[in-house]
Formats: sequence, C-alpha cells, structure tokens
Amino acid sequence: MATDTAQTIGQGELALQALSDYLKARLPDLRGEPRARQISGGQSNPTFFLSYDNRDLVLRKQPAGQLLPSAHAVDREYRVMAALAGQGVPVPRMVLYEEDPALLGTKFYVMERLDGRVFHDSRLPELAQGDRAAAYRDLATVLARLHSVDVATTGLSDFGRHGSYFERQIARWTKQWHLSKTREIPDIDALAAWLPQNIPADDRTTIVHGDYRIGNVMLHPTRPEIVGVLDWELSTLGHPFADLAHTQTLWFITPEEYGGVMGIDFARQGIPTREAFEDTYLQAAGLSEGLQPFHLAFALFRFGVIFEGIAARALDGSATSTNAAEVGKLSSVLAARAADILSGDRSWKG
Repeated sequence: MATDTAQTIGQGELALQALSDYLKARLPDLRGEPRARQISGGQSNPTFFLSYDNRDLVLRKQPAGQLLPSAHAVDREYRVMAALAGQGVPVPRMVLYEEDPALLGTKFYVMERLDGRVFHDSRLPELAQGDRAAAYRDLATVLARLHSVDVATTGLSDFGRHGSYFERQIARWTKQWHLSKTREIPDIDALAAWLPQNIPADDRTTIVHGDYRIGNVMLHPTRPEIVGVLDWELSTLGHPFADLAHTQTLWFITPEEYGGVMGIDFARQGIPTREAFEDTYLQAAGLSEGLQPFHLAFALFRFGVIFEGIAARALDGSATSTNAAEVGKLSSVLAARAADILSGDRSWKG
C-alpha cells in the first residue's frame, strides 16, 4: 500500500499524495505530480504554491492551533473573491473550497495562480520612480472601484451587517484586545474608550477588504498595474473609510518597522504623500469629503490589536512567520501614533 508523502513547510504538513488524489478527483485535467512550496511573508493563513505539469494553483488554509473567534476566515475569502469576478476588481479565479478539515487539519481553498509581483516593502524599490507613482495611483483607484461594487447584484447583501460598522468594529477589536493582549498598553485602552464616543455620523455601507495595502496586491509582471487583490480574510460589509484609513497606516509605519513609508522623501521616491493618495481615491470615488482624525485613529487602533494578536501567536507557538515576535511589538508603537493624531482634540483623554 502506498503511503502519503508529507512535505513539512513552516508550521504544518501537506500530505501531498492525499491532497493530489483529492484535487485530481475534482480537477481531472491535472497532469503529473504536485510540487508544493509555502509562500513566505504572511502573518496569517498559510499559503502554498501547488504546481502540476499543466497547471499552477495556490492553496490557502487556516493555521493550526486555537484561533480567535471569526479569525482566519478562509471561507469568507473564497466567497468574496468568487463574487467579485467580473466586477472590475482584479481577483484570482477561485477553483474550490473545502470545509472538512479531515484532509489538511483545517479548512482550505484552492485558486488559480496569478502571474505577477508582490512587494512587501511599500517603497517599491524594485520599480522606477514613475512606476511607483503609477502603482500607488492604481492602488487608490482599485480601492475606489471595490467600494463602488453593488452588494446586491454580487450576491453579497448578507456578507455582513448594514450600518453601525464602526460601533461594531470598535467593540470587536476591543474584545480581541482583551483576548490576545500579552502586556498592558495604556494607549490602546484609552483608544478603546474614546473611539465609541466619537464616531462620525456618516454611515455608508460597501464591501470592504479589511487589509488593503501594497503587500496584499499583485502587480502585473512588467507594468505598474494591479492584477490581483489578495488576502481577503477580513473582508465584510462596512464603511469604505475604514479601508481607506487602514491603507493609510502605511504612512504611519517606517520602512524598517513593517515596510511602510513614514519618513521617506516622497518626491524623490515617487511615492505620493498620504494626502495625495487620499485625493486620488476621492476623485476616483466621486467624493469631496475625506478622512477625519477618528478614521485614522481607529485604523491604527485596529492594526495595533492585530499586531498584538501576532505577538500572542508567537508566544503560544502558532505563528506562521519567523519574525512574529518582533512584529508583534508594533502594537504599542501604533497605539502611540494614534494618540498623537488625537492629541489636538480636547475630548482626547479628557
């Protein structure tokens, strides 16, 4: 009897023979034996290239270990990308989703592999100056296109609740903070108290990505244009300015900390200022009013809690990245920068 061959990659194992049998039963055109390689750089759902003689696929699964409620939602990733096909938002083509964890130990899905480039350094040092500017323009306009997608016609009306997004998100990430905190961070506690008392009245609802940034899009192999928006595990229905503000956290993080653009020479590098990026988005979205300090403070609070979750996973040994412990330290840094944004508001800390 043949035994499964397992390729140990990162924190888990892929039983390649069993996986290949499963895939070939559903995709009978597959030829040859699979080659698997884990994609590095992510902090969340383990992702693998699966290459056959005639087809290149990507498998994305939940991480092993105990997970926070609603985290690592690969089922939601699969659903939203399948729904966005043909809607003007570049996404990979979905192939299949498997809910039963028996095969790989967790839920997973498979999609077609895109041909392109992913950059985790938001300065885009590999690109020419003009291409950097063009890539950032596309980053802003693709986000605006996402926020213009009609949730009803895409079948996503039940993908999340309508309205009161910031109220619910603040409560959610405050709860996550208490579930995952590894140390006391007074600024996060102060933000958790201030934010629900200062939510703007505007209450629009669109599809939101949840983690939209340079590192989560793929550029064309040779042109500075987006061919795929990736990593949709935090997507839902919500307020578009939550997405816009989250993307702008890049301007509050240095290159050394987490591949941001804080402190660089924008004109020399060809990277837009935060305000210029926002203007491109607003023009593409047909809007005249942009972000308020609340939106940026919320985005940094939320991102800080996410980093604290990474720190917690580093402590319990379930992190998917070797630098998780170092990255997790950014939770207090981002909370302090959110506090700086609000320092001119008389309501901040009384």
